Amino acid sequence: MTGLPDGTLPSPDDVLEAARRLQGHVVRTPVLRNEAIDALAGAELFFKCENLQLTGSFKIRGATNRLMQIDPARQKGGVVAFSSGNHAQGVARAARLLEMPALIVMPSDAPGIKVEGVRRDGAEIRFYDRHNESREAIAAAEADLREAVLVPSFDDPYIITGQGTAGVEFAEQMQAAGTPLDHLICCVGGGGLITGIALAFEALSPSTRIWTAEPAEHDDWRRSLAAGEIVANAPGTRSICDAILTPAPGEITWALGKRLLAGGCAVDDTAIEDAMRQAFRHLKLVVEPGGAAALACALHDLPEAAKGKRVGVVISGGNVDPGQYARIVSA
Repeated sequence: MTGLPDGTLPSPDDVLEAARRLQGHVVRTPVLRNEAIDALAGAELFFKCENLQLTGSFKIRGATNRLMQIDPARQKGGVVAFSSGNHAQGVARAARLLEMPALIVMPSDAPGIKVEGVRRDGAEIRFYDRHNESREAIAAAEADLREAVLVPSFDDPYIITGQGTAGVEFAEQMQAAGTPLDHLICCVGGGGLITGIALAFEALSPSTRIWTAEPAEHDDWRRSLAAGEIVANAPGTRSICDAILTPAPGEITWALGKRLLAGGCAVDDTAIEDAMRQAFRHLKLVVEPGGAAALACALHDLPEAAKGKRVGVVISGGNVDPGQYARIVSA
């Protein structure tokens, strides 16, 4: 089990420390409400809009927190990351702001808007064939060659605690409004965001129950939580939610999630597309498929215990291909 330098898992205090560290480096994103969507869901929904974060997703939080931990003596070699897009953009932006070189290993079919974002921040890109090449092997080899630091997308304590700063903000915003959350739904891939948020709520709003949101055919977290052990997705399962398609929960994130998470929700791609349209129509937000998973679950697979309650919904990203978005929204 990998964790912080002393071998322990990240704690709520580590997330609060990360929140202090990232002040001034990330945007404090807003929380929105909409009565029409409440009526559709049968609950009071509160939307944490990380699609309005720098680079268009929450990933800048974990990336910046991780890069801030790199010893100055190693910064010259820079960083290497692998990602289909949002983590790539987060690392590229953090590296530019902290003046480090960055190489991002991206699939050749990554959304063009995400590729453009990485290039805009000056990072180098190494494309690979996701069906015939291993991104992990390519990234490890490049990191060795460059004497660079490999920055994983989720299974790293500093990534987790950085992502969790979204939860610190959310809990504080709800407390300030006098409307603490009964439940919270968050999309999940490897689990860095949701476990970081769960740690934040353990410190600031411990009665809030945290639920995963996934594509129905790629619901490894829902099945793992039900089984009490890691259950991987079948090879080749696909969804339009490219940002959250990981094989299985991470080692560190599972160690946290099995203790902190209440259970899982899952919806098909049709429900995801409906959620994207509802976000556009009622919230005036552009949301990518993976970023809409929590809203889709709130509308189509809300846990029975959450009905009629205050439910937080994390809108995790807005980096969607324009052509795909136009097709979905206009359907």
